[in-house]
Amino acid sequence: MKPTTGSKITAETVRADFNDPQAVVHYTRAAHFLGLWKSERVLIERFFPDRNASLLEAGCGSGRVTIGLWDLGFRRLTAFDFAEELVAQAQALAAARDAKAIRFLHADATALPERQLIVDIPPTRFGGALFMFNGLMQIPGRENRRAALRNLQSLCRDGAPFLFTTHDRDHSPVERASWRLEKLRWDSGKQDPRLVEFGDRYFEDEAGRTFMHLPDRTEILVDLAATGWRHEHDVLRRELGRESPAVRDFSDECRFWVARRT
Repeated sequence: MKPTTGSKITAETVRADFNDPQAVVHYTRAAHFLGLWKSERVLIERFFPDRNASLLEAGCGSGRVTIGLWDLGFRRLTAFDFAEELVAQAQALAAARDAKAIRFLHADATALPERQLIVDIPPTRFGGALFMFNGLMQIPGRENRRAALRNLQSLCRDGAPFLFTTHDRDHSPVERASWRLEKLRWDSGKQDPRLVEFGDRYFEDEAGRTFMHLPDRTEILVDLAATGWRHEHDVLRRELGRESPAVRDFSDECRFWVARRT
């Protein structure tokens, strides 16, 4: 992965990167041809058994997971992303798959418009939420990620499941060694000055420019507890079964998390 050069990373940096044509093509292709991963399907079917539940998907991108949920029989779906170009692609895909009932919105998880998202009369909260493909970790700044977690919590009813993914700094010996070296760079002040905090990466590959925060497990447990979520389950993708070569090429190893609104 080739590092990029430039100024300090902000939410606007990330939005521009996702609206870039190279990223739009990459994620739209995945939405059309990749669909749900085996691991995603396993956990959705385990923790979201009610097909009549009203679900909220944050960071929906071009609609890969959203359409996968529709294909599993969920019909009360609201999905949003803060990259306008990706939302447009998701809407087009839904129209092509006869899934026009899905509500796609342009919104930012750190500042959600509650009145726009909840349209039921009388108002009801969502029965579950998802933030897939490490979308939460593409928000720069821990306090901003916590704001997103609080916003999603406030929109869900008591006991609602929340499924999301992160990368994991500790998932392999190679990864741990890499982060030990990165810690030395931070301790000596030689880290990439564009990064916001330890755990951040900013790189360029076939998807274009990508910001990603890689937490350790403790960080996520603390953030869930601080934002009104009760940790229920977490598991590395490889522990759920072997994905196809296409999925492994699309995404590195990640950790799945399931929490409940408290």
